[in-house]
Amino acid sequence: MQLLIRLLITTIAVLITDLLLPGVSLGDMSNTNGLITALLVAVVLGLLNTFLKPVLILFTLPATLLTMGLFLLVINAAIVMLAGRIVDGFQVNGWLWALAFSVCLSVVQGFLQALDKPKASAEQH
Repeated sequence: MQLLIRLLITTIAVLITDLLLPGVSLGDMSNTNGLITALLVAVVLGLLNTFLKPVLILFTLPATLLTMGLFLLVINAAIVMLAGRIVDGFQVNGWLWALAFSVCLSVVQGFLQALDKPKASAEQH
């Protein structure tokens, strides 16, 4: 159940980030294609972050340490660009938009997950 909640939060975050950034597009939002594309982007980003990101971090560890972790932003942008190539209908217009998308997505996800936390802690008591 927790996985579905995280997927829903990520999908909503992708939709909000699409609205905020003009250099990122999920396609036509007048029908369900945009919603399906947002769901696919959330799934693909989750899979890429689970399987590919740790490998990239391991291979770029010296650069990450040298830049005090800022190289992780480049890795995040690369993952967003790769998701843009994998998911049909998801377009990212360059590295800076991919970087902005990853940062904005993280902020929106954090906000949405913070809204879910009080509800989860109230259920435990």
